[in-house]
Amino acid sequence: MKMKLGSSKVLKTSALVAALFVGQSCGISVLDEDVVSDIGNNYLNTAAGFNDGVNAVYSGLREWYGTERGNNFTIFGTDTYQNGADGSHKFINTYDGGLDARSSHVREVWDLFYVTINAANAVIDRAPNVTGISENIKKQRIAEVKFVRAHQYFILTQLFGGVDLRLTETVAPTKVATRATIPQMYTAIIKDLQEALPDLENKARSGDYGRVTRAAAEHLLARVFLTKATSEAKAADDFAKAATYAQNVINNYGFRLLPDYASVHQQGNEKNDEVIFAVQYTGNPLTNGGGNNSHVFFLMEYDNMPGMQRDTENGRPFKRYMPTKYTLNEAFVNRSVDSRYYKTFKDVYYSNKPGKYNTNYDKSKATITVALGDTALFDPGYEMPAAERAKRPYQVLTPSMYDERRFPALRKHIDGARADRTQFEGTRDYIAFRLAETYLILAEALFKQGKIAEATEAINVVRRRAAWPGKQAEIEIKPSELDMDFLMAERARELLGEQMRWFDLKRWGNLVERVKKYNPQAQPNIKDFHVLRPLPQNQLDRVEGGQTAFPQNQGY
Repeated sequence: MKMKLGSSKVLKTSALVAALFVGQSCGISVLDEDVVSDIGNNYLNTAAGFNDGVNAVYSGLREWYGTERGNNFTIFGTDTYQNGADGSHKFINTYDGGLDARSSHVREVWDLFYVTINAANAVIDRAPNVTGISENIKKQRIAEVKFVRAHQYFILTQLFGGVDLRLTETVAPTKVATRATIPQMYTAIIKDLQEALPDLENKARSGDYGRVTRAAAEHLLARVFLTKATSEAKAADDFAKAATYAQNVINNYGFRLLPDYASVHQQGNEKNDEVIFAVQYTGNPLTNGGGNNSHVFFLMEYDNMPGMQRDTENGRPFKRYMPTKYTLNEAFVNRSVDSRYYKTFKDVYYSNKPGKYNTNYDKSKATITVALGDTALFDPGYEMPAAERAKRPYQVLTPSMYDERRFPALRKHIDGARADRTQFEGTRDYIAFRLAETYLILAEALFKQGKIAEATEAINVVRRRAAWPGKQAEIEIKPSELDMDFLMAERARELLGEQMRWFDLKRWGNLVERVKKYNPQAQPNIKDFHVLRPLPQNQLDRVEGGQTAFPQNQGY
């Protein structure tokens, strides 16, 4: 049974208090899809209100995973993606003057995350007074809420540095706020997760699908310690702890890598043995909130190509994110051995608008004639000679023809289950944690401890799955081949487009270096201070004492 978030009555009083604290518009509630009025302050103290409050906290994860803001802050401005032709917020990729305290994304992430945090605080603080729920279930729900609170603070810390650390419910509007230190942030994040572990379901997947399990908390702890190890809060044993938690996830819950990399993100297969935690979306517009919008951002302009028109199967192409040359030419190499290039990028478009057309970019022939279902466009991923292209009864898109409108489109998020070809609110669950990343966390944590042989074996587990049939031995690397460049490229190959890359580069301490080297649009503008995002202006304006009490990040 899938956990039902959309039926929740919003804990209106608590959410409103949280909204007042962050200056949030009154038009946004914790759960967009269910507007409820006339709920008293005591509702959260009832069994029904407690359960609805927990569901409301879960729903806050939808404000990050699969959203425009979550994708822009993690995909743009990295070494793997640059901006395509269309869309707003390009300044997040280019790091120009538009990335400042007035940016709507900065404000939205801050405000919406604090709504969720305060809802979590309210659930935790009021739990002792709730009756009609068994103590075991109550403990489990509190553990789940602590996971979400830790998750939100972890994202905020990576984006902004130390933020206002509130661990109790804000019950009245206040203008008093201070910035915690990075060590204080990590102490609170780790405490929440470690306290949650004993009371979470000790299994790979909850019977009430979508709930946080102990495996999800251990995976997040592995990420947290890996990140903390390179921060100003670092401790000597951080990498060892990251490795231990990653090994626990690998060894104790029965997860397995799917045999075929292409099936991990295959639509309809989001609930699979590799998924540790997914943020839920649904095909019901009444319970889907803003939906999973990732399906639009990674697609090229196929819909004005000869023989093609926009449809639900190929997606609504926003042309937002264009792969960099590093991604295409340096990360995805050895394609005859490693299957991930062709299983990551869409290479064939079948005609849904048959007819005879003049060619518009493949000038190896003047016209093409395609029937319904014929290949209209093929992207081989290499420079096919003109003479060979001329023999093909369709257009061939080669790398020299790529531009901000035409480029390899990411397959992972395409959503063919939308009601129509214009629908923005996607229906697919967003896979937030999966086992392949756990292996890569383990490999990095072991490598940083000098355990090169063990790290190599962890990374080879991921690589063997990536191999074309019969190529498993050929794809393995030797310990002498493993270095940080290889680890960085392996994460690019395996996790491309999964809302992690900006955080990876920040953790490695080479965001500025690699963006300058590999992202030509961002190269002129990125500066050292861009390893943090600006604090939102509305937050600075409402704090008593202004920037003296709550200083802006350097450079903004």
